[in-house]
Amino acid sequence: MRLSRRQTLGAIAAPMIVPSSVFGQNAPSNRVTIGAIGVGRISRVHDMKEIHKHADAQIVAVCDVDTKRLGAGMQLVDDRYAASTGKPYSGTRGYTDYHELLAAKDIDAVLVSTPDHQHAPLAVHAVQAGKHVYLQKPASLTIAEGRRMADEVKKSGRILQIGSQQRGQDPWPQFHRACELVRNGRIGKLRHVEIGLPGDPSGPEAPQMPIPANLNYDAWLGTTPEQYYTEIRVHPQNSFEDRPGWLRMEQFGAGMITGWGAHHVDIAHWGMDMEHSGPVEVWGSAEFPKSGLWDVHGPFETHARYANGVTMTISGALPNGVKFIGDKGWVFVQRTGAVSSSDPSKPADIPLTASDPKILDSVIGPNEVQLYKAPEQHRNWLDAILKGVPVSAPAEIGHRACSTCLLHHIAMKTGRRLKWDPKAEKFIGNDAANAMLSRPQRAKYAI
Repeated sequence: MRLSRRQTLGAIAAPMIVPSSVFGQNAPSNRVTIGAIGVGRISRVHDMKEIHKHADAQIVAVCDVDTKRLGAGMQLVDDRYAASTGKPYSGTRGYTDYHELLAAKDIDAVLVSTPDHQHAPLAVHAVQAGKHVYLQKPASLTIAEGRRMADEVKKSGRILQIGSQQRGQDPWPQFHRACELVRNGRIGKLRHVEIGLPGDPSGPEAPQMPIPANLNYDAWLGTTPEQYYTEIRVHPQNSFEDRPGWLRMEQFGAGMITGWGAHHVDIAHWGMDMEHSGPVEVWGSAEFPKSGLWDVHGPFETHARYANGVTMTISGALPNGVKFIGDKGWVFVQRTGAVSSSDPSKPADIPLTASDPKILDSVIGPNEVQLYKAPEQHRNWLDAILKGVPVSAPAEIGHRACSTCLLHHIAMKTGRRLKWDPKAEKFIGNDAANAMLSRPQRAKYAI
């Protein structure tokens, strides 16, 4: 349902569209019009914030199943455009049903900043509606959903960018540098990759609570099974700062193995030249909470082997970042800043280190591997739409990073050594593991 400002904010006037002349040279045909779907924490402090930096893009509508958040999102967008133009602005439309937003003819593209379980279904429906998509990572809840998403994007011809911001020159150019050094043999032949991830605590028991009148809880659950409402299962009702509870529930995601793993595995694949593939074998173990509402993995260590012989270890006990180990040295790369104040890991002081400092001073020659240099991910996405440049993290690459993380999660859950066919995207000789590649979807919200 589309809501007016009267319904969401209590104002006395219906929303108006500010003339395109407000935006000067970038209006209207040279500007990407955007709808933001999901306007909670990550959308406010990251996705919409980045779009607002660019005059050739305008957020014209927002959508959320929580009308409290919807109203706050509309106000945030209006306030930012009023501040940037120096003129009153009250033109942002609000929707509670994303299908209605996707049906709007004046919207070119969408930001998808929802919980993980909504990512793939929304991306599929968006490209089917002819919209370009910026999709928060991880790409999907299951490997089957991710494959469907990547295939639908390819078929549609629309542009999808995964929010894998470690690929951009802004804010963390060290990841590009590390991968170029590895791809050009500065540590010799690559043998092993170590990935360290932050952790999530288990939580308390949480009794059933009344569903807030402002929340369409059934739509929020989406494809996943019906469960009683309690606030720490969903998101805080009076805050945008705290990490929402769904991040710690397997019904809606896999935990840190995909939450941060999607970032770091993507970088590992970039350095390994495995962006369109995956491992051929995975194994490992993890501890899971024995009580409490939050049930994603705790301490863990998982392993993988790739067809070229390179092995990978992912663990919460390793330093947060990616370490490439070759037969002549190593490089370790990590973040130096946070996307939001509630990120679960402290940023490091030194972005890139090596077994020999001379490795870091190495110059990549013109005839060597030159990896694609892209600006910040949202800017890269807008340039792809407006100028036809490649996106740095397209659907297939995002799917392969996410699917690899989900393979590690399946290894945690089964405790078995599993053989994987990355081309067919099936386990070899293990029907029980193959049954974990998808989950039943409630019909009314299914892809």
